[in-house]
Amino acid sequence: MLSRALGPFRPAGVAVRTLTNTELPRGPARTGRAVIPEGGEDPPKYRIQARHPNWPEKVKIVEVGPRDGLQNESIFVRTDDKLKFINMLVDAGLKHIEATSFVSARAVPQLQDAETLMRELPDAPDVTFPVLVPNQKQFVRALESGAKEIAIFTSPSERFLRANMRATGEEVNDAYKQLVTEAQAKGIPVRGYLSCAITCPYVGFMDPDDVARLAEAMIEWGCYEVSLGDTTGAGTPGSTRSMLYSVLQRIPVEQVALHCHDSYGQALANILAGLEMGVTTFDSSAGGIGGCPYAPRSSGNVATEDLVFMLAGMQIHTGVDLMKLIAATKFMSRMVLNRKKSHSKVVEAFPLDETVTR
Repeated sequence: MLSRALGPFRPAGVAVRTLTNTELPRGPARTGRAVIPEGGEDPPKYRIQARHPNWPEKVKIVEVGPRDGLQNESIFVRTDDKLKFINMLVDAGLKHIEATSFVSARAVPQLQDAETLMRELPDAPDVTFPVLVPNQKQFVRALESGAKEIAIFTSPSERFLRANMRATGEEVNDAYKQLVTEAQAKGIPVRGYLSCAITCPYVGFMDPDDVARLAEAMIEWGCYEVSLGDTTGAGTPGSTRSMLYSVLQRIPVEQVALHCHDSYGQALANILAGLEMGVTTFDSSAGGIGGCPYAPRSSGNVATEDLVFMLAGMQIHTGVDLMKLIAATKFMSRMVLNRKKSHSKVVEAFPLDETVTR
């Protein structure tokens, strides 16, 4: 049975098999072969494919759907639905889930329930729930609500910061430097987002050296990791490699993450380019929901399902149960957001056996 063969990824490693033309999901028989995870219930006759020596054994996935995904929706998602979504993501095996953002309710009404959400998050000691904070005031709100980890964001693009933060780059970065110092004194880890790492919606391509200098500064402030964002989704493997080459001259690859939007269908290709340069941390959004309010025509992040499926076929461990992840996406996309289709190709290709209910 196809859905059984596709079943949960094994935490100890992933075995894969090759489908024949007639076994490919949906549609008529077609040429070519597809590699899928083995569910463990079929005879052990499948060829184990070797992982490329330049690929890592495992990667870290930072799920940003509950924050970066839902912030760009036109409707307010009820807190109970957000909590069910987060609980389903935890059950799927995701260990790093960005829960919400502490911002002005006037600016981002979709996340106006941040305090309530934080109080009701699941008790999962092995899962981190970072929250985004844009300034000192919101940092205090986050701490009072029980946040144990925060994220900040800046950009080498002055015009992007003026549109997003209503401040200059110097003003934003000086404030964040002080905020990170205070967070460290309180024992709060800080993750840094560097937006517009490849292109800016207002000025076009960014200078990789400017990106590298800012990434280095963020590490010097005290960020434990810098997530390099292809905010517009216009990056390609070529421009991604060029940007990473400059960044990796200044900070260790272990402190680098990629945050790829899929506006031009390049996200997985860009992630592959990052993998080949040693990056092992990637941000993604269940179902590919989301986008940036200050980057017109920017679509959502790479779909977590598509990322997990690709990595499984490369023999790279994620610890994520794909079918449970698909169930979480179908709940949010179809039952809550009332969408007939998901942005994830994998979600659309692999139907679930059971009905997902609200």
